[in-house]
Amino acid sequence: MAFKPANNIQDLQYFGEFGGVNPSISDSSTYTFLSAKTMFDTFEGNADGCYLYSRHSSPSNLYLGEALAAMEGTETANVSASGMGAITPVLMQLCGAGDHIVSSRTIYGGTYAFLKNFTPRFNISTSFVDITKLDVVEAAITKHTKVIYCESVSNPLLEVADIKGLAAIAKRHNLKLVVDNTFSPLSISPAKLGADIVIHSLTKFINGSSDTVGGVVCGTQEFINDLRNVNDGASMLLGSTMDSLRASSVLKNLRTLHIRMQQHSLNATYLAQQFEKDGLKTVYPGLPSHPSHELFKNMMNEKYGFGGMLTIDVGSLDKANELMEMMQAKNLGYLAVSLGFYKTLFSAPGSSTSSEIPEDEQQAMGLSDGLIRFSIGLDADIERTYKMMRTCMEALHILEKEQEAILA
Repeated sequence: MAFKPANNIQDLQYFGEFGGVNPSISDSSTYTFLSAKTMFDTFEGNADGCYLYSRHSSPSNLYLGEALAAMEGTETANVSASGMGAITPVLMQLCGAGDHIVSSRTIYGGTYAFLKNFTPRFNISTSFVDITKLDVVEAAITKHTKVIYCESVSNPLLEVADIKGLAAIAKRHNLKLVVDNTFSPLSISPAKLGADIVIHSLTKFINGSSDTVGGVVCGTQEFINDLRNVNDGASMLLGSTMDSLRASSVLKNLRTLHIRMQQHSLNATYLAQQFEKDGLKTVYPGLPSHPSHELFKNMMNEKYGFGGMLTIDVGSLDKANELMEMMQAKNLGYLAVSLGFYKTLFSAPGSSTSSEIPEDEQQAMGLSDGLIRFSIGLDADIERTYKMMRTCMEALHILEKEQEAILA
């Protein structure tokens, strides 16, 4: 039977302490004990089922972590206050002074900035490589390398990582493969493909309502215990703890993720196909023209499609800004960063979410000024949406076929 991660979430059963169909929210920062010995044992990690202090753990956070671990097929998970609050402790836990990371060059700007500008303070270096070329990845490994880091589908260029191939390299060199799966929840299951640790920004598709910031680390019980260790655990000591109320909110939204991802993918596939027919430079993993289309097909959980993210290149930042402002004025979406909302969101990543990457490096990786990143929403009539978007593009003479006609 094919692996269906959403079924694993559906099969979990959480009752509230008074029989509620939702688990009760643990609205406490600290917990009481009937004996001092139990408090001591809990602090030392030797008392299962007991809670000490919510920076360490809480029932609400554990419910959400268990559900996300079920989704990703890992032993357990640890939720955090943001996506970066998941990424940074993982890398700090795995690496120390003198260690080295091999990372995809096309990653979220905040992650890039952390690896490029922050970790060198601790004498941790990073080589940024074309993650789609396995020989280049392997050639970048040194005797000091500890981690290969990538995104399943990269932000914002939508490059697709060969997770099985990277996992084989990591295993051969005794490294940890860390995969950020934010752009492709349910569609791709990195742990099933060999990833050691899977990260998400819960802020995006998983929560889906753009009202909560959160993150998660999915991995082995041993690694998550290391992150939570009161003496040297990076998640525990850096303090990026998710609030219990937010954890409860994300858990409720997680239950509809499978339905939402199917609609995001359906709508994005339709728009990508239409944009490409119109002559726009369109990048979407669901298009046969995408260089990693077959790779994605071979990795994906087919039911959930190719995801909700696509890009088009309209040639210049001015054109991109004009188009986004017009689409927002027509209520086709919002000019906003982030993704996974019920409305379509669009931004020019070179001047927003990837602005931490220097311009020369943006150009080297193919991130142009005119690139627009779309997070396609849950529109019930995507054909109507396309027609309205096309009208905006025609008004601004953005469609290549329209431009060719004018020049002729």
